Amino acid sequence: MYLQRRNRILRQSPAIRSLVAETKLSPQDFIVPLFIDEGKTVKMEISSMPNYYRMSLDNTVKEVKELWGMGIKAVLLFIKCEDSLKDNTGKEAWNKNGLMQRSIKAIKDAVPEMIVMTDVALDPYSTYGHDGIVKDGEIVNDETVEALVKMSISHAAAGADFVAPSDMMDGRIGAIRAGLEENNFTNTGILSYSAKYASCFYGPFRDALDSAPGFGDKKTYQMDYANRAEAIKETMMDIEEGADIVMIKPAMAYLDIIREIKNAVEVPVSAYHVSGEYAMIKAAAKMGWLDEDKAILESLTSIKRAGADLIATYSAKDAVKLIS
Repeated sequence: MYLQRRNRILRQSPAIRSLVAETKLSPQDFIVPLFIDEGKTVKMEISSMPNYYRMSLDNTVKEVKELWGMGIKAVLLFIKCEDSLKDNTGKEAWNKNGLMQRSIKAIKDAVPEMIVMTDVALDPYSTYGHDGIVKDGEIVNDETVEALVKMSISHAAAGADFVAPSDMMDGRIGAIRAGLEENNFTNTGILSYSAKYASCFYGPFRDALDSAPGFGDKKTYQMDYANRAEAIKETMMDIEEGADIVMIKPAMAYLDIIREIKNAVEVPVSAYHVSGEYAMIKAAAKMGWLDEDKAILESLTSIKRAGADLIATYSAKDAVKLIS
């Protein structure tokens, strides 16, 4: 009696396992989120995100140069708006001399080939901490979309390669695409947060930008985590409206959604390995409950295996060092 097929043959050494691995990570897979603040020489660790920082623009430029040197090709920018500039219209979001606009220009001047993606939502600029304009306790859709179009055009004018609407308002992709076309920004892409769920895993991010909602929650515009088919519907609509890349957020609790969308679409699929997912690994590693390096690689590999072509992650630098 003999075994005709011995599957363990392909697992018996690291070299063989690497040779036949179906999913492999590379620096080009990663989008690095960057938190930018006013000032100079600022590098402030985010308390709920150990070893991750909010930095002033001078240090951000240094960071981008380091990332490029590591082989990472894309960054996603978020800015911390000063409280004095916040209101219910979000008008600081399209100030041509605003922090986001200055950041885009500085990064493109320093590392012209770096792909610069920019967050498009009103929550950093809102006195209410919501992604849209508030009227009578409601986050209104259409007026918010008008503001998002202005914001996107402003980012494109500053030199952004992709605008990344994370707001989940209805119809905003089509409106942004039309606004970019009408203003001759025909080469500016749209990375759409197409399936962004109302998740508890965003908490540390809101610490980073002081952007927690001042009342209620975001469940009237972000998706219900109980739903799957809705994610496909939302994503297909965004593609029809002109999205070039689609995003699922969060990632690890939504691997099934990543795969469903990957199977349904013909555009690149990205996923956001969010702040809470990052913080959980850090906290468990600090307690000695798991090996941080192994957890990072296993988590990111699972996201790519599920179907993500690109992964926005706070662990990008660590991952590149581990796979190099």
